[in-house]
Amino acid sequence: MKDKKWDLLALASIPFIMTLGNSMLLPVLPQISRKLAISSFQVSMIITVYGVVAIVMIPIAGYLSDRFGRKAVILPSLIIAALGGGVSAAAAWLMAGTTAYWVILSGRFLQGIGAAGAFPIVLPFVGDMFRDEEEVSKSLGLIETSNTFGKVLSPILGAYLGTLLWYLPFITIPALCLVSFLLVVFLVKSPKKKERESSTVRQFLSGIRDVLHEKGRWLYAIFAVGCICMFVTFGVLFYLSETLESAYNLHGSMKGLVLAIPLALLCLSSYGAGKIIGKNKKRMKWIGFGGMALLTASMVITGFYSGIYFMVGFLGLGGIGIGVSLPCLDALITEGVEKENRGTITSLYSSMRFIGVSLGPPAVSLLMNAGHWALFGTMAAVGAVGGLLTLLAIKPSEGEKGGKKGVENISRYKPEQTGPAGTFGRRGRSPV
Repeated sequence: MKDKKWDLLALASIPFIMTLGNSMLLPVLPQISRKLAISSFQVSMIITVYGVVAIVMIPIAGYLSDRFGRKAVILPSLIIAALGGGVSAAAAWLMAGTTAYWVILSGRFLQGIGAAGAFPIVLPFVGDMFRDEEEVSKSLGLIETSNTFGKVLSPILGAYLGTLLWYLPFITIPALCLVSFLLVVFLVKSPKKKERESSTVRQFLSGIRDVLHEKGRWLYAIFAVGCICMFVTFGVLFYLSETLESAYNLHGSMKGLVLAIPLALLCLSSYGAGKIIGKNKKRMKWIGFGGMALLTASMVITGFYSGIYFMVGFLGLGGIGIGVSLPCLDALITEGVEKENRGTITSLYSSMRFIGVSLGPPAVSLLMNAGHWALFGTMAAVGAVGGLLTLLAIKPSEGEKGGKKGVENISRYKPEQTGPAGTFGRRGRSPV
């Protein structure tokens, strides 16, 4: 892992910067709403459109990365994300009203296309870099921590920049993307190409269908739980951003600091979970389940208390729950799929996470009208579904003799093993 530290640093910059480019806008959404004279629901679309286009484009980026290489997809994607950020910045700077709003949305659309080929490709890239599963788990924990640290910094930085100039967060996005581009160009070594048969799109889709048919039960469960984690995270952040400003008159950096509290706890717990899980798949499952249970409980309690201190405290507990769950999901899905299909399967997982990002803010903007308990009761119910899926649909192998290993579909075949107990099959894997 030490000889790959610069590669990991450069790759970790991608989720960090992509997260900043999206979450940095959350604390300034009320400002944008006032400046452009648009509704709360309309301003939430600035977050949603970014995620919606990424949902569609991520599987395509995953296929391209499997066929042409991870770095060959990541670099142009970062340029596209920078261009999209530039369009939004120019619209906010030079236009006004609904005209500016629609051009900002188009820029965010373009930025979402770039994001689809950047962060989601990092997960399989890291999986390709190491032979040892424990190193993969630790590295994925670092990547997830980078992602969550971006979430921690984004409300503070976004709120501060918003006090200087309301559209300054838009201007910052292209610069951040170019920084990440340069890091990847100079620090990430290109993988050694191996001679292998190139498959047609039909053969490729047939292979993915076979993977989903064989491993669908636990894959679909992880997809859904990842979506739930992002739905709650971005929904709660949107609610907290609106409430801190409207009910508690908090603005600027102080508002950003309060928003960062649950995210900081999410970041720290994500880092800790990445260190703890190692290559123990049973531990991944139970830590993930415990995280979803903690999230559900915190949402239930938050529903009964609307005071700022109680609310931020219990939302912080929910952040811990999400933080310990995400590295477990990343490791389970990355190590559970063979290298040939890993890029596309992890991209499908990333698409589901972006669905959560897209649905969270608009869903909360509508639920806020129904009342405090209705909002957090819904969040608790969603978290409970995630906990049940983790408990019932994901089952690590028991270590019997034979062949297949890893997280398995309980109803289709028995776990088999040729190596240490509880490890995934890694056919065709080689270090990059």
